[in-house]
Amino acid sequence: MSSGHAHSVHFAHPPHTHPLPPRPPANGAIGKARRAPNDPVAAPKEPLPYEPPPPTNLVNLTLPLEIVNPNASQAAQAAQKLIFHCVGDTGGVHGTATQELIAKAMEDQFPKGGGDHPAFFYHLGDVIYFNGQSQNYNAQFYEPYQYYPALIFAIPGNHDGDSHPRPGDQPDTEPSLYGFMQNFCDSAPHPTSPYRLTMTQPYVYWTLEAPLVTIIGLYSNIGGSLDARGTSEQQQWLQGQMKAAPADKKLLIAVHHPPYSLDSAHGGCPDILTALDRAVVAANRVPDAILTGHVHNYQRFARTINKREVPYIVAGAGGYANDARSMHRLAHGLPKLPIQTTHPDVKLMNYNDTEPGFLRVTVVPDGITFEYFQVPFDGSKVTLFDTVTV
Repeated sequence: MSSGHAHSVHFAHPPHTHPLPPRPPANGAIGKARRAPNDPVAAPKEPLPYEPPPPTNLVNLTLPLEIVNPNASQAAQAAQKLIFHCVGDTGGVHGTATQELIAKAMEDQFPKGGGDHPAFFYHLGDVIYFNGQSQNYNAQFYEPYQYYPALIFAIPGNHDGDSHPRPGDQPDTEPSLYGFMQNFCDSAPHPTSPYRLTMTQPYVYWTLEAPLVTIIGLYSNIGGSLDARGTSEQQQWLQGQMKAAPADKKLLIAVHHPPYSLDSAHGGCPDILTALDRAVVAANRVPDAILTGHVHNYQRFARTINKREVPYIVAGAGGYANDARSMHRLAHGLPKLPIQTTHPDVKLMNYNDTEPGFLRVTVVPDGITFEYFQVPFDGSKVTLFDTVTV
């Protein structure tokens, strides 16, 4: 399907708005109400945790792939095909065995005799657990991906930005996102490890311009919001980027917190859902897909916008969840696939909440294919679990 600039954007029902929940009674703490099993959006929180991102003096937050890897850009342009990997929530703070299994499976998709191979790995956030300290990048990032033969881009997740240590954690001596900025938004690439150079992304939210596709990467902060209450800086930037995105290229939006999730622990993030809906209306542009992490499993939703199905994909089983019990399971009581959610325009088309894995995305002029590969915890054969083309 072609995304392009539509004459007007029509949702199957009005864009979502979420009133604040009622305050709890004053006579003591009670448990929150459990969502319906097929409700993909959690109740909004009040207030959302938020830590201001570092300041930036840059006006242009766009990075062309041809600047950082001209060979990959030229090859994709000549072939009229761009392939890349994508997954989030990889930081192996409990051990990197699962993370390394996934890294090896991605490495195996680079043909040794030539042929199609991925141009880069786009990380969906939570690179480092638990609070993004720069001292943890060697063990949790550089070493697990030391053999990955392409560039690694990223957006930050909540754990990359959280500067408030959990009980029992080491004291956090760095401001929010310090480690991420040092390793992904460096002014010039340099080796902080023996394995890879730092990256030179313009900021924590930014746009990657590549052959055939524009990828807008957002920072959904600690609690799942683009901006602090009463401000709209990132929201306005997003809308401007969507308006400016070339109409003859595909458009993807990457954000750590998912708008939709049927897992029993998190649920979808209402502020992100509202922010994306507002941007679609303001820019009069429908993305070809939304790519997210945060929830430690795989889920693929289909949402009807302008009479076509747009994938909303959760790919957050990248290695932090290092055994089956650590995965985020879907709510009990769900029917067989496809699952109609409480939102009439949204269905869950497929999911995997028992094994980790990663996405391979293939962009050609007339479509995008998303393939999810399952990488079993026990090291057995990597298999193609799900695929969809739009």
